[in-house]
Amino acid sequence: MEKFQTLTSTYVPLPIENVDTDQIIPARFLKATDKEGFGNNLFADWRYNKDGSPKADFVLNDPTYSGQILVAGKNFGSGSSREHAAWAVAGYGFRTVVSSFFADIFRNNSLNNGVLPVVVSPEFLSEIFTSVTADSKATLTIDLEKQTITNNATGKSETFDINPYKKECLMKGLDDIDYLLSKKDMTEEYENEHTL
Repeated sequence: MEKFQTLTSTYVPLPIENVDTDQIIPARFLKATDKEGFGNNLFADWRYNKDGSPKADFVLNDPTYSGQILVAGKNFGSGSSREHAAWAVAGYGFRTVVSSFFADIFRNNSLNNGVLPVVVSPEFLSEIFTSVTADSKATLTIDLEKQTITNNATGKSETFDINPYKKECLMKGLDDIDYLLSKKDMTEEYENEHTL
């Protein structure tokens, strides 16, 4: 995985609440077992007409908005536990999703796939949406080490929580297997000291 330390980026607003995993990646795309191409089908039913043409009124098809941060309404990632939803978000190029609430399984799947879910207060979320409505080039800065998110349009910041283990993995660019391999020497030393 790519290391995550500090990210400053424009952002894509999706002010819709209760976005579930079937909306993030519809079930018909779940047959694949590797992550390739999932970004192309992120929000497929909202993004494309039945003939495959883009829907002009959907935010991912609007060139006004871009960036590595998706800002979503409350309760993002609810529904089924499909990891493919996190694959689609990451595959599209988002490094962070900001919301006032995430479903637990989606949050964990995101962290396992190099996407940082940042929980903010409802008031701060509303302010972020207001800033991007006023200026589509507004930016956010996420500092993972300090666990802060800053709305650069207003200068206001909030802190966010993250599991210390997952924070370390993201900052070092490690998935769970890479993390275990990075501790191989410690494991072997322990085994050697505790051999009967």
